[in-house]
Amino acid sequence: MSQLFKFKHFSINQNRCAMKIGTDGVLLGAWATIENEPNSILDIGAGTGLLSLMLAQRSLVENIEALEIDENAYEQCVENFEASPWADRLFCYHAGLDEFIEEIEEPYDLIISNPPFYSEDVSSGNPSRDTARQNQSLPFDELLEGVSKLLSKDGLFATIIPHKEEKSFVEMANSYGLFLNRVLRVKGNPSAEIKRSLLEFSFKEEKVSEDELTIEINRHEYTFDYQELTKAFYLKM
Repeated sequence: MSQLFKFKHFSINQNRCAMKIGTDGVLLGAWATIENEPNSILDIGAGTGLLSLMLAQRSLVENIEALEIDENAYEQCVENFEASPWADRLFCYHAGLDEFIEEIEEPYDLIISNPPFYSEDVSSGNPSRDTARQNQSLPFDELLEGVSKLLSKDGLFATIIPHKEEKSFVEMANSYGLFLNRVLRVKGNPSAEIKRSLLEFSFKEEKVSEDELTIEINRHEYTFDYQELTKAFYLKM
């Protein structure tokens, strides 16, 4: 069975990846700021390569690098990069964050990550999926420490986490010298609770820009704001 997910300008094969294409990744890839015109981008925990591909579409950045520890996901990410229109600008490393930090010489202007965040010790019976979903494989503190070492002094770090984790994540980021600059809080429909927080950090402390996004008015009836954010990517937007 093919598990090809088709976007407007690229397709993603995901049959070997534990974590499939989801709204979280698309939101993050569409929302992350590229206004500072980064020269280099790093995608930590790349999975299928979705975020890197979205940023390749949105920008002219010549050097977009991805990091993936799971072997199957790494191989699939490489496959998706090679099949894309931007194969010459995309590169994936098969490594963990800690070993990657030791190898890297130049910092990155934009770091993006859709991290695993089911810290509850639940098992789906699929070890790869559990690794991708549970943050034991990439705890938030390890992610933030890594970002603090890999980010350029004027760089930005963008991520998406459960809303209930926002306060503690921001406090943890502060301890690594990273400050929240921008936040988008997302809920599924007008009557739902806020479920996700998209967060953007830098080494500069400034007034936080706060927004809220509702995805649907009714089932499959998407809000104008959600359509505007994602229409460059989804086929049916």
